[in-house]
Amino acid sequence: MTARKTAVLRRPPETDDYLYEPVDRRIRGEWFGRKVVDSTRAVLVWAPGKPVPFYAFPREDVRLDLISASLSPSRSRQDVWQWYDIVVGDQRAYSPVCQLDVDGLDDRLVFQWFRWGETGSGDDVDEGERWFEEETEVFTHPRDPYHRVDALRSSRHVRVAIGDVVVAETRNPVLVFETGLPTRYYLPPEDVDFSVLEESEWRTSCPYKGVARYWSFSGTPPAENVAWSYPEPFPGMEFIEGYVCFYDDAAEITVEE
Repeated sequence: MTARKTAVLRRPPETDDYLYEPVDRRIRGEWFGRKVVDSTRAVLVWAPGKPVPFYAFPREDVRLDLISASLSPSRSRQDVWQWYDIVVGDQRAYSPVCQLDVDGLDDRLVFQWFRWGETGSGDDVDEGERWFEEETEVFTHPRDPYHRVDALRSSRHVRVAIGDVVVAETRNPVLVFETGLPTRYYLPPEDVDFSVLEESEWRTSCPYKGVARYWSFSGTPPAENVAWSYPEPFPGMEFIEGYVCFYDDAAEITVEE
């Protein structure tokens, strides 16, 4: 008699190793209007415990004349052997490049795209950092080929309240399912009460969805940047264009069939 099979919940494999794979696409990075790296030989790397991958480049594909040992290696990491600044004329970007102390990757250079959200010396300077995969500009961080984002029209009844104020309610939301993240509910702008929202200056970018604008709640008590929208989403995400989404830790979101 054949042993009965067992079903187990799928989960990412746990490992302390750095995982990498080669990519065929051409990757280019610019600072201060100068191309600093241009490669078709990059590898995409996943560090242990980090959700976002990064590229590692052969040294031959990096403008070594535009990098130098960092003057302010303030970002301390056990897996980094050396930090580098990018220097173009009298302009300097502090520590956006590193050489890993990781067997199998220590012969390559890693660029921290937009500092991976970290801050440090010189980060308030407009460095003109830009990244391209082939001729398509990519923002925030490299896109993960195993990370999926689906925007699906729905008929669920979604109600959003902040305190005692109902700020949005619809039966025509778009649900965004993104690998590793909670479901997000995007509501049509005509079903949002903008009289209690004030647009802020805050903007963020996503490599999968585009550049988002934000609103703050002007009621009592006020709350900053509780909602966002993508006015010009990237191809494939057209369903969320102009739709408004709320943070579930700032608002009470009720979802019914």
